[in-house]
Amino acid sequence: MSLHFEESAIKRNFIDSLVDGSLKGLQAIPKSDLHNHAGRGGNIKYISEWANVGIQPPTEPFQSLHDMQSWFDEHVKRHCSGMQGYLKRIEASFVQAAEDHIEILALSFGLDEIDNLGGMDSFSRIMDDFHRRYAPQTKFLPELALDRACHVEEVLGRLDAVLACQWFRSTDICGDEFAQPIACFKSIYRAAKAAGLTLKAHVGEFGTADHVMEAVEELELQEVHHGIAAVSSPQIMSWLSRNQIQLNVCPTSNIMLGVAESYGTHPIRKLYEHGIPVTINTDDLLIFNQSVSQEYMNLYKSGLMTPEELNEIRLTGLKR
Repeated sequence: MSLHFEESAIKRNFIDSLVDGSLKGLQAIPKSDLHNHAGRGGNIKYISEWANVGIQPPTEPFQSLHDMQSWFDEHVKRHCSGMQGYLKRIEASFVQAAEDHIEILALSFGLDEIDNLGGMDSFSRIMDDFHRRYAPQTKFLPELALDRACHVEEVLGRLDAVLACQWFRSTDICGDEFAQPIACFKSIYRAAKAAGLTLKAHVGEFGTADHVMEAVEELELQEVHHGIAAVSSPQIMSWLSRNQIQLNVCPTSNIMLGVAESYGTHPIRKLYEHGIPVTINTDDLLIFNQSVSQEYMNLYKSGLMTPEELNEIRLTGLKR
């Protein structure tokens, strides 16, 4: 079977699954999840069954990131706390990736997670074992996530030892977008670039279009997690398009955090129309309770995008 024929068959199956409302059909199609916080990347049902409790997903949008974290601590983390609970949640992330046919998975991890598992050698060995056991067909791209409120000099002092293992494939800044200026991270991102990492950052989720452009220019970003605030500036959208800066968008996360009103009005439509590479991702599946397949279905059923457009977005996420 030729590659072209195979790709045509996959496209046809993807489109048919959307039109028929077949979530099972979508789950069989290769996809990516390029914005996934590892300890929150699994399925609520998987954790509920393990912990033998009924965890109900949130029904109302959160008021803030702090509100979201409080919900997670109260409804999920307390049922899978400590090292055993953490490792079960990591396991759940890989199990979910395999079940949803995630062909490329970028899971992000913080420095505290590395420390809690005894340092880089032990940490990477444990994560690679989870990958082999639960999602061996998935291409695993570990991402180093730094807190926007971190002490930059302390992180910089540790960075050489972390990057020397050549395990991480990308770096990110997450958390409160307003904790400190993005330019504070330039030294870290120069080191990450020298190590060959893909440069990403959370920006334009709660900030402005100008914040998106500033972050891309200051840190030489190749990808932006979220970035939907760019929709308010046609000039910046055109600039992102010309420079082919990819936005890794998380529709349900945006709705549940109050930065998008609904699937039917989500900014991904205008971003896509401006020629910006966009992908569809889960962010925190253990909170938002929507798989990548469900995100595609949500956008199609809302009437926001056609099956052909969504397939183009799917293929963008698989370009690695």
